Amino acid sequence: QLQLVESGGGLVQPGGSLRLSCAASGFNLDSYAIAWFRQVPGKEREGVSCIHSRDGSTYYAESVKGRFTISRDNAKNTVYLQMISLRPDDTAVYYCAASRASYYCTAYSVLSYDSRGQGTQVTVSS
Repeated sequence: QLQLVESGGGLVQPGGSLRLSCAASGFNLDSYAIAWFRQVPGKEREGVSCIHSRDGSTYYAESVKGRFTISRDNAKNTVYLQMISLRPDDTAVYYCAASRASYYCTAYSVLSYDSRGQGTQVTVSS
């Protein structure tokens, strides 16, 4: 059974940093593309970032480019999202999702995924 568990969220001041983790169990994460999404109540989800399963290519939404970095540690079966220079509009529930589709990251904002985690709250406020 594919299971993803996010951690690392919390309350941070504007300009601060957080690192989110997405730990996988029940499958080898290196065979899957992993994406991070965020969602605010009443709004559609936003695709934040994606990392390809084979070559580790990374993709970012324009709103987070230069501030967020996605990475994976296959030995720990975990994907990370390092977030710096956080802004109040980054406030959302962040969740990770996995897909076996080789092309997933090229259109991850609109494609369906195989599994997702429950999410972790990130609040950016002074």
